[in-house]
Amino acid sequence: MQGSEIIAQMEATGVVAILRASSSAELIDVVKALHEGGLTCIEVTMTTPHALKVISEAREACGDTAAIGVGTVLDAETARSAILAGAQFVVTPILDPPTIELCRRYGVPITPGALTPTEIVRAWQAGADMVKVFPTSGLGASYIRDLKGPLPQIKLLPTGGVNLNTVAEFIRAGSSAVGVGTALVSKEALRQRDFTGIRATAAEFLKHVQAARQAG
Repeated sequence: MQGSEIIAQMEATGVVAILRASSSAELIDVVKALHEGGLTCIEVTMTTPHALKVISEAREACGDTAAIGVGTVLDAETARSAILAGAQFVVTPILDPPTIELCRRYGVPITPGALTPTEIVRAWQAGADMVKVFPTSGLGASYIRDLKGPLPQIKLLPTGGVNLNTVAEFIRAGSSAVGVGTALVSKEALRQRDFTGIRATAAEFLKHVQAARQAG
């Protein structure tokens, strides 16, 4: 899958699933459940034990039907290791130009983190395919709407504070997609290995995104 296709896939589904866990053992089953629920862009954070191994195994499990990326990347060296392990896109919580440059060199989509308008424009100018607006938990969807006014050309991925009650509002505000973590895969669901519930939640997020887009 080419980089442009992955970005298009993120926009089409409207949700990037963010996986964090204290153990890597259950994550492959979680990836499968999310995939079965309709989510095709899944981010494995580097804070997960053996994250690179999980990425490789997830790629093998999903084949070409899903894009498996890496998140919580803080530097170019980590990005390179993840790409060599099979990561198809890179997400960072910060704006780090060397990481953007490396991803561009490898032809891998990069979504760096930024918060202020100045940071967002700098990320875009450096070559970001999409910008992760982080954290948005204290700002809400109105902040995305305010950003899209002067910056309509930049694709935004708000992360933080996105749940089933707010996802539609974020989409209507102009988000290209949203990043969702514990609201999608809770610690309780992981503890109980409730893969059926995770699958259902994934499908519910997609339903909310589609309804928001149809409503305009």
